[in-house]
Amino acid sequence: MKGEGDDMEYDFDLICIGLGPAGMAVSVMGAEMGLKVCAIEKHKIGGECMNVGCIPSKSLLRISNFRYSTSKLRDIGLIDEEMPDIKAPFSKIAGYLDYISNKKTLKMFEKVTLIIGEGSASFVDRHTVMVGGRSVTAQKIFIATGTEPLVLPIDGISDIDILTNLNIFNLTEVPESMTIIGGGAVGCEMAQAFARLGTRCAIVHMDDFLVPNGDREAGELLEDVFKKEGIDVYNSKKIASVKNEGNEISLYTDDGICIKSEKLLMAAGRKIPLDELKLDNARIKYNQRAIEVDAKYRTSVKHIYAVGDCNGGSMFSHAAMHQGMFAIMNAVSPFAVFQYKNYVIPWTVFTQPQISYVGMSEEDIKKKGIKYETQVVKYEDYGAAIAENVGIGFVRVFTNYSGKVFGASIVGEGSGEMINEWALIIQKKIRLHSILFLAHSFPTMGFLSKRIAETWMMKKMNSSLIRKLCGFFYRKI
Repeated sequence: MKGEGDDMEYDFDLICIGLGPAGMAVSVMGAEMGLKVCAIEKHKIGGECMNVGCIPSKSLLRISNFRYSTSKLRDIGLIDEEMPDIKAPFSKIAGYLDYISNKKTLKMFEKVTLIIGEGSASFVDRHTVMVGGRSVTAQKIFIATGTEPLVLPIDGISDIDILTNLNIFNLTEVPESMTIIGGGAVGCEMAQAFARLGTRCAIVHMDDFLVPNGDREAGELLEDVFKKEGIDVYNSKKIASVKNEGNEISLYTDDGICIKSEKLLMAAGRKIPLDELKLDNARIKYNQRAIEVDAKYRTSVKHIYAVGDCNGGSMFSHAAMHQGMFAIMNAVSPFAVFQYKNYVIPWTVFTQPQISYVGMSEEDIKKKGIKYETQVVKYEDYGAAIAENVGIGFVRVFTNYSGKVFGASIVGEGSGEMINEWALIIQKKIRLHSILFLAHSFPTMGFLSKRIAETWMMKKMNSSLIRKLCGFFYRKI
């Protein structure tokens, strides 16, 4: 293959460094477009999401929810059995992951040259990458290296054998107790999963409420649920130190609280590792936080792209997939520019109840000075939710008088599925009257989205003018 504007021969049309969600999208789509693609992954296909992140965590949550559901049935007198004793769910999860990786995912890469498990890739120059003692060249290179757990610089932390998402699924048995640093998505999901497996859990974090990327009411609702399930939550706490004391780990806050546990899980955010890439060799600009990119996801070197978490954008797996798709489309199209910022990204925390968001928050709307209305329906007012014993939560949507939707938050059963409808509504600028006239399957939790539109319309009926017009035309027909 000839390079652009020179006579250099390249090994590939495209090299992709990293095979998480973003890299998978780039590599598979590029190969299907007829490009000669080399994909490099230092660990396993799927990156953190598939192997040590969102996929195994959902499996663990499902297993723990089964045990918890059994206890609830016993509590309301429908069964006499004791809660099942689930000792080692991790080997089962490992089996699922092995099947997904080897039986399903690998088939997607039949047209891709793979370099797996041979170490980290690093730049030699703007067209050359070194991995496993060999160099490969390409006309264009995509960086999709993702993030890794952030370990806070707490006094004594280097002496503790901590857990992160990288090793927690390697446990051989369920611990008796665990302290979790961080009250975001990972911390909350793991707290509930392990608590429902029988672990005594505590969450310690610096924010005022759980899931601080969301709104206070959702965080406080989840905290109430956690407390009922025996999970201790310590908000607005600064950690002074951690120590090994006997057979336990002691965590001390700066206001004198001591929390003891068998295990310590660090779930306090992510960091973007860039050193191994040797970006300076390719003269790629970056800062302390991320690789710098333009609207097309190009770095300062225009034939090198950075997609997913490594460019400092939204750190969600599905957002990374989105970016990977857009970047490869931008790379092959001389005219179109697919910009991630033009598309909304919903997100979900998979606790029970689930917490989901899309679009603008109420705080964002207020900052922009937008006139808005708030439409709310509660699960506790919906017969299906009551009958299914999932009456905790709400759907809240921010709109204007004419039915334009700015943002939505859903806390409750099935919110992770329901939020996708609201993403489409915002993305396509669909007004609430269209949702009102769309028949929703009943009695699903998704029917609550239709109730939002009904609530909005009923408010319009409070207008004396509208009432007079309706009465006048009714009597004339």
